Amino acid sequence: MRNITKKFGDFTANNNITLEVKKGEIHALLGENGAGKSTLMNILYGIYSKTSGEIFINGNLVEINEPNDAIKLGLGMVHQHFMLVEPFTVVENIILGMETVKGISLDIKTAKKNVMEISNKYGLVVNPDEKIENISVGMQQRVEILKALYRGADILILDEPTAVLTPQEIEEFGDIIRNLAAQGKTIILITHKLKEIKSMANRCTIIRRGEKIDTVEVSEVTESNLADMMVGRQVGLQIEKEEQDPGDVILNVENLVVKDLRKINKVNGLNLELRKGEILGIAGVDGNGQSELLEALTGLRKVESGKITLNGKDIVNKTPRDIQNFGMFNIPEDRQRRGLVLEFTVAENLILENFSDSKFSKNGILKDKEINEFAEELVEKFDIRPRKIDYLAGSLSGGNQQKVIIAREITNNPDVLIAAQPTRGLDVGAIEYVHRYLVDQRNKGKAVLLISFELDEVLSLSDRISVIFEGKIIRTLKRKNTDEKEIGLLMAGGGNSEE
Repeated sequence: MRNITKKFGDFTANNNITLEVKKGEIHALLGENGAGKSTLMNILYGIYSKTSGEIFINGNLVEINEPNDAIKLGLGMVHQHFMLVEPFTVVENIILGMETVKGISLDIKTAKKNVMEISNKYGLVVNPDEKIENISVGMQQRVEILKALYRGADILILDEPTAVLTPQEIEEFGDIIRNLAAQGKTIILITHKLKEIKSMANRCTIIRRGEKIDTVEVSEVTESNLADMMVGRQVGLQIEKEEQDPGDVILNVENLVVKDLRKINKVNGLNLELRKGEILGIAGVDGNGQSELLEALTGLRKVESGKITLNGKDIVNKTPRDIQNFGMFNIPEDRQRRGLVLEFTVAENLILENFSDSKFSKNGILKDKEINEFAEELVEKFDIRPRKIDYLAGSLSGGNQQKVIIAREITNNPDVLIAAQPTRGLDVGAIEYVHRYLVDQRNKGKAVLLISFELDEVLSLSDRISVIFEGKIIRTLKRKNTDEKEIGLLMAGGGNSEE
C-alpha cells in the first residue's frame, strides 16, 4: 500500500501511509485505538475507498472498490466482531455465498468434504455440523478463518483476533497462524497486544494518530520499545500500587445458584466476599459461570437461590436501577450489547443512566447545553477520540467505545464497581489509564470486583484472587502469596478445595 490517505469529512484517519508486507510473513499492525489501523485494512479489503494512494498485490497495481474485488485478488478478512449467522451450522456459514449446487439443490456433502480438507490441511479443527450459537468464541474465529481460506485467500487480515479469546485459545491461535504462514499464507495481524506481537509476528508496522511511525523486525525490539513508539511517550506496563488493609465486607454472596438459558446451573453454590478498599480479581477460563454471576449481581438474570447483600441490603432479583441506587455500577463484558446504544451519540451514551436527573432534564425535556458541557468535559478527561460528542457511539473504535462506558460508570462514583473485561480490545496507553483508575478507586476505599480472562491483568491489579471453576469459587488467595502457575493450575480445576 503506497501513500494511502483516507479522509472522513475534515477528519484524516490515514495520512500518507505506506505499508509493505512480504509473502509468507506474519506482519503486525500496531497502534492505539483510533490510530487508523482498521481503517487502513478496510481500504485494503474494499470496505472503504481510499482518498488517494495506490495498492499493489504481487507487484501489480490493483483497484479494490468492494470486498468482492479483494476476495478475487486472494484477500480475506476476519473482523473483530464476527460476521456469522448463529442458527446456521459451521459448514453452512463457511460456504455462504459460495454454495456448491447439484442441479437446483445444495450439495452439502461435497461442500462438507471440501471444508474438512481445508480444515485438516491447516490444523483448524471444527465440527462442521455444529450450530454457531452452540460453539465457543475461539471456535467461531476458526470458522471465520476457514471461510476466508475457502474463498481462496492467500493474504489474511485478522482484526484484533485475540480480543475475545481465553489464554488457552490465544496459544492455539498462535499455533494456527504460524502453521498458515509456514504453508505460504501471508498474515496481517491488527493488534495492540505487545506480548502477542513478540510471540507471533516477524515484522511490525507502528501507526500513531493516522501516520506511519516505523516498520521494525520484532526480534530486535522489546515490548517497552513497541509501547513507546505506539503511544509516543514512555508507558508504564506495570501498575504501581501501595499495600493497604481492606475494610469491611461490602458485597457478600452466599450459596448462589444461577441457571443458564438451557436451565443448567452455571453458578452452582458460589460464595464470595468483597471488601472496601480492595480489588478482588476473579480468575477462570471462559464459560465457568462468570457471565451468569455478573448478570445475577447486576439484576439482569434471575437468581434461583442463595443470598447477595450489598451494604447489608438484600439485592437478590432487584432491578438494575435499584442495584445502581444501592451503589453498585458495572463495566459490562459485552460493550456493544450491554454497554452502549450504538445509534446514540457519545453525549447521549454518557448520560444514559442519569438522563432523568434534574441536572440534565426538566419536566421530561433534556437540557442540551448541560449535557453537552458534561460530555465535553468527560471526552477530554478520558481521552475519547475523536473529540466529537455528536459522533455516534457505533462509529467509534472498540477501545474508544470502552472509554465512553468507563467514563460514564466512574463518574457515577460507585461504592462497588464491577469491572468485567475492562481492557478488552484496548491498547497499552488506554490499559494503563484504566488500570490506574481502578487502583485509584481502591485507594479511595471503594471496592472493585475485577473479572478478566487476562491472567496478567488479574495478577497485576488484584489484592486477592478468587478462582472460579464450574460455577464455584474453589480457592481465594492473597495476591502476594501466589503466582501465575498456581492460579493457572486452579483455573484448569487442578485444586478443588474451598478456602
